[in-house]
Amino acid sequence: MVPLLLVLLLALILFGAGFAVKILWWIAIIVLVVWLIGFVARPKGGSGRWYRW
Repeated sequence: MVPLLLVLLLALILFGAGFAVKILWWIAIIVLVVWLIGFVARPKGGSGRWYRW
């Protein structure tokens, strides 16, 4: 019974980690797209930086 519970717990942990990694990949892709849009659409004059920091 204990090995079965350990296997189920391991599967749950791995599924949770896989889901979290997938969400992080989507967030990274969204941030990259926003950065690229800001880089392309930056103002021509000034310092050339479109961000404030």
